[in-house]
Amino acid sequence: MTDLEFMDRAEQLLLAVEQGCDRINEATEADLDSQRSGGMVTITFPNRSQIVINLQKPLHEVWMAAQSGGYHFRFDGQQWMDTKGAGEFFAGLSRDASLQAGQPLVFSR
Repeated sequence: MTDLEFMDRAEQLLLAVEQGCDRINEATEADLDSQRSGGMVTITFPNRSQIVINLQKPLHEVWMAAQSGGYHFRFDGQQWMDTKGAGEFFAGLSRDASLQAGQPLVFSR
């Protein structure tokens, strides 16, 4: 994957996260606050916990930090997969966001 391809796919992922927060806020009482700063999105929950998603351009990875730990994702040609076998990005984000929000939340691309 070239740097340009990485940035295109990674920007799509960050946009999907932002749109997911908006959609969840419209459909639920979750009250997520998402803030974008360059290649990073920070999701803050009402309990003040956060999930931080940021781009690691030199490695062509997307990193996610949540209460459950830190995760590194690489695009496999179809989807963003954890480099240590913990699964697909949006499934992991949905799992961790649900835990931190105290209610079921679903993110997707």
